[in-house]
Amino acid sequence: MITNKNLLAAAALVICCITVIWFSKITQGSPATYEVQPRISLPEYKTDTLHAIDAYEKLMERYMNLTERNSIRIDADLKEVIKRLDSINHKLTELSFRIAKIEKRFSIEESKPQAKKKPRPKVPDNKSPKEPLPIW
Repeated sequence: MITNKNLLAAAALVICCITVIWFSKITQGSPATYEVQPRISLPEYKTDTLHAIDAYEKLMERYMNLTERNSIRIDADLKEVIKRLDSINHKLTELSFRIAKIEKRFSIEESKPQAKKKPRPKVPDNKSPKEPLPIW
């Protein structure tokens, strides 16, 4: 039996060694894998043509805004001019009525304004120069 005991002890020792070696390979031998999810965002790549198009679009948007603001300002100015012209027209109409009453009261004939002709400006004659041209 002694031989069986020694044999059993040797078998137990071999099984223990194999178990220790097995667990050491499991912890060291298997490669660790990690799943990495990058959170870096890169701007999209743009060519020079796309940069030029973007710049043109921004320029046109600014131009349209400027044009719209100027149009609104001109519209407000025109409304103010129309109000002034209406006021002037109303005052001229009142003056015309007052003058008509005065002419009627003093029995003055209505005078017709004569159209005055403006003299035509003289066109300089280009054929004969007034000063001689310098010769260099």
